[in-house]
Amino acid sequence: MRYFSKVTDLGDLQSALQEALEIKNNRFKYVELGKNKTLLMVFFNSSLRTRLSTQKAAMNLGMNVIVLDVNQGAWKLETERGVIMDGDKSEHLLEAIPVMGCYCDVIGVRSFARLKDRDYDYAETVFNQFVKYSGRPVFAMETATVHPLQAFADLITIEEYKEAKRPKVVLTWAPHPKALPQAVPNSFAEWMNAADVDFVITHPEGYELDPAFVGDAVVEYDQRKALEGADFVYAKNWSCPGVTNLADYGQVLSKDMKWTIDEEHMSWTNDAHFMHCLPVRRNMIVTDDVIEGPRSLVIPEAANREISATVVLKRILEDLK
Repeated sequence: MRYFSKVTDLGDLQSALQEALEIKNNRFKYVELGKNKTLLMVFFNSSLRTRLSTQKAAMNLGMNVIVLDVNQGAWKLETERGVIMDGDKSEHLLEAIPVMGCYCDVIGVRSFARLKDRDYDYAETVFNQFVKYSGRPVFAMETATVHPLQAFADLITIEEYKEAKRPKVVLTWAPHPKALPQAVPNSFAEWMNAADVDFVITHPEGYELDPAFVGDAVVEYDQRKALEGADFVYAKNWSCPGVTNLADYGQVLSKDMKWTIDEEHMSWTNDAHFMHCLPVRRNMIVTDDVIEGPRSLVIPEAANREISATVVLKRILEDLK
């Protein structure tokens, strides 16, 4: 595996899940695999779980790790071609990327959507420049449209905690005070469609995700109806994806607190587990009693970020040999 941004990059999903559980039982089994190999983690945006879990995964595999915060301690980088660089950006990504490639064997990139130009974001402009110009294997640590390491960890968590062979999994929109990207719900939808689950998406009208990610999922605008019988409830906010109205792309169309997941919402489910990628706005996305309750999986979910990253890096390293 040379590049990782989508579920199909992993190949057989059941095999990847089994490998994840194997690694979880012995995180240092492949510690020699990354000896004398260097991972460069490039952050255009802030991070807590992704930074810590991916660095820990690389250490599990014996790798050296370099962390670059582009906006703190590095030159400001221009990302678009044809721009007259007479502003505050001193270096172009097209020179910076091949230079970065000189110092490492694998590159992880974290670069959020700008939420200003849908075409620019959904073309994965920044991530694809790393793929094209770095000369190194590249994997996504959340890009403009996807967050596959999170979705893989989510699926590992569901596999561990499911009580039915084919559980019902519901992705529900929830309110938030500012505009957020669609990367997490996009990837969650993509990965759930590839898994053996009964998958439902619920959100207010106008928040329709890109059809490429929705796939064959059931879309239900009545949140209560969607949650009925759910085994897992994944709450997440996202801004308008601009599918039905391009002019609304990146906008906050609703802050309806009726969508906040509380005990009443959870009572409509099949005693469901609660999931969220974190960080979470308490009492907007979810109430204190639900996130702190016995069916909350937010901490095991976060812990599995180390496992998903270890599997991905292991497979990239195996192809480097």
